[in-house]
Amino acid sequence: MAQIHIRYLNYHDVKALSITDREILDAVEGGLRAQGHGEAVIEPRTHLMPEKDFPGHFNVLRGYIRPLGLAGVKVCGDYYRNYEVGLPSELALLHLCDPKTGAPIAVIDATDITEMRTGAVTAIGAKHLARKDAEVLGHIGARGTSYWNVRLLDSIFGFKEIRVHSRRQESRESFAARLEKDLKKKITVTQDWESCVRGADIVVEASRLTKPEPLLKTAWIKKGACVIPYGTMSAVELSLTDIMDKFVMDDWGQAKAGPFGSLRAHVDSGRLSEKNLHAELGQIVAGIRPGRQTDGETNLFWHRGLSLSDIALGAVMLDKARRLGIGQELLYR
Repeated sequence: MAQIHIRYLNYHDVKALSITDREILDAVEGGLRAQGHGEAVIEPRTHLMPEKDFPGHFNVLRGYIRPLGLAGVKVCGDYYRNYEVGLPSELALLHLCDPKTGAPIAVIDATDITEMRTGAVTAIGAKHLARKDAEVLGHIGARGTSYWNVRLLDSIFGFKEIRVHSRRQESRESFAARLEKDLKKKITVTQDWESCVRGADIVVEASRLTKPEPLLKTAWIKKGACVIPYGTMSAVELSLTDIMDKFVMDDWGQAKAGPFGSLRAHVDSGRLSEKNLHAELGQIVAGIRPGRQTDGETNLFWHRGLSLSDIALGAVMLDKARRLGIGQELLYR
């Protein structure tokens, strides 16, 4: 019997790859394009909640991308109080497999992948649904994915003003300092949600609430804005969908999966349905459906996280690791 080896990429290996913004965006856009053309399989995420009193749960994401010849499963712990013990709120592993034989190919620390691909989907969604001349970003939240939201959005739009807010002062201050250092521009730290969001061209809501609470008010949203909420617990009002011209999701199947999500109540109440969904983002990326068509549109993009984005970015990392000799080859059997 032939031996099977897997490549293992740990946290330090992933850092050593020095994946660029362009590599991240291109990889994730490629996964979305495959989805739009029907060249991928994605199954709605499932959740594991070990104990109701634990401050978090596990997300299990599964998918297959035909053009890459890879299937994958990611298990991601989502624990909102991990900052108290010096850990990221999301810790993940990605398992890549040969879809023809089921043989394992790689195991990758997917914590950075989760953050990078989330930021890339946010940025790609805005690229197609926001005004091209968007100048002001209002960003709620300072978790790991938030950094990549702002960084990758700014790489596309080159904002004149970036506002950030989060619940804890120390987190929003350190978040802004990191962004200022890396983006080489002033970041405005706001003391409340309204001053962060009101009048912004692009609004991203990536808060970490412990229970649903409508903190982002519909009245603050500027006509012609693009709003991208993706908190685990909803932070938006039910009326948010009333002002939208287009609703776009990463995958409609994700809207019906599990008890979580920023627009969970909107789906459950029928305000957002398959009938009024304009498109999935992959259809827009593939050119099958249009994105923004007029400057006056107010658009909403809800993404819950795609296994395809994890697999696509993991594939780029695996290929680069092989070329650079990074990571460990482990004997599986």
